[in-house]
Amino acid sequence: MGKDKSGGFHPAKGKPTAINKEEGLGIPTSPSDKVEEFLELSDTYTDDDQTISASIPVRHPNRNVSKKEQTFKNKDNKPESDKTVELAMDAEVKTEPEELPGVLEKEVFVELANFKSSCAASLYFGTHESGVEVNEKKDAIRFKNMLQELRATLVEKEIPESLIENMLTPGYELLNQDDFWANLTPGLAVFISEGYFKYIKMPVAPAENEIICNTSFYVTPLVPILARKEYFYLLVITKHHCKLFRADAFGMEYIDVPALPESMEDVKDFPDKDASTFRAGGRGGNGGASFHGIGGGNPEEKDLIAAYFEAVDDVLFKEIFNKENAPLLLAGVEYLIPIYRSVCDYHNVYSEALTGSHEHDVKSELYKLAKEVMQPYFLQAQDKALTIYANQSATELTSSIPADVIPAAYYGRLSHIFVQKASHIWGTFDENTTELALHESESEEAEDLAGQALIKTLMTGGEVFLLEKEEMPADSVIAGVFRY
Repeated sequence: MGKDKSGGFHPAKGKPTAINKEEGLGIPTSPSDKVEEFLELSDTYTDDDQTISASIPVRHPNRNVSKKEQTFKNKDNKPESDKTVELAMDAEVKTEPEELPGVLEKEVFVELANFKSSCAASLYFGTHESGVEVNEKKDAIRFKNMLQELRATLVEKEIPESLIENMLTPGYELLNQDDFWANLTPGLAVFISEGYFKYIKMPVAPAENEIICNTSFYVTPLVPILARKEYFYLLVITKHHCKLFRADAFGMEYIDVPALPESMEDVKDFPDKDASTFRAGGRGGNGGASFHGIGGGNPEEKDLIAAYFEAVDDVLFKEIFNKENAPLLLAGVEYLIPIYRSVCDYHNVYSEALTGSHEHDVKSELYKLAKEVMQPYFLQAQDKALTIYANQSATELTSSIPADVIPAAYYGRLSHIFVQKASHIWGTFDENTTELALHESESEEAEDLAGQALIKTLMTGGEVFLLEKEEMPADSVIAGVFRY
């Protein structure tokens, strides 16, 4: 039915039919009856000619129209509350898995740590980069089992089935991505909540396989993958080729230096490198050592090696090391190491070396060997912190009592905190009343206070360390050094 220019209504062609309410039969109605019925409906559902009444419910334009209307029921087969039905309808919005960086910046760590929800699940487990475990999809099977275990936990917590589906569906979809499971790292961390599914391919394996379901994410196992400032250089030296790498606590990358001479033969192209008269000593600060008698080969070859290494060092110093202070680890057969040291201008050549033939090593294996040699370098900060704790242990500036350490962490009083790997201190702490309650086990009311203390210390500029039991400075799962 439409209006003419004067505002009058005109019925559609044909005979309209109305329902006789008393007899339930369709009977023809007159045009005037139909106009009155339309005006009555128009007054009910509109504010004016152009505006629909605000009281009329409107479906969201992005609703999932492929699904039928559903009646949500709880485990007793009774209808859910209006709020639960509303949440369940929102659960139809698909959540896509999102990958976070394998090495976390502090900001991302804090974002995860501060996440709050009525249900936040954290999954950690060790995975495989290669081998039969990858071919047989062992990691995918383990993840599937963990999802099933998490489902049982959520059911026990009386989470509505629709919300459980919303939370776990991205995980089950991830199971079908073969490329994902074929390209893993030593560990996997997954964080799941309503409308939230993020994961981290960890460069180190977590201490234990865990499923923690609480009101916030469990982030303590992520401490070892926080971005660190320590790094070093690795130089693989041979008579025929030299390769430079930059490495940190999590991996190593090749550095292409185009100007490097390709081999000993290239020293002939350097007029200031006279291999026939070259002797070591002046440039490296190691005196006037001669190469004669060092290892195999003849003296003339040693002189040529030295000239070649000096040419390599000149390029590296100009391109890289003139503004650096990071350690340089040398890798090569034993008799080449002292030759390179004697001609090197760089001031921070590491005291140890990676001896042997490593020219053709796979990068991952070479990094593993190099990191073993450099382990004391990466433990410097930890060793220093443990020394501070030991020196202050007889004073009031240290404690390994949870009732002392946890409140101090919340109030920013800790300069250093030590937490034992895979350990938990369940309980609650009220920052306003300073009331601390420790629980014997995990519960819906309790949170992991050891993890919270670690997070608070990090956020207030303190240093945090996750240690093995035998590495802890005291016989406790938590310990701290106080600022005051």
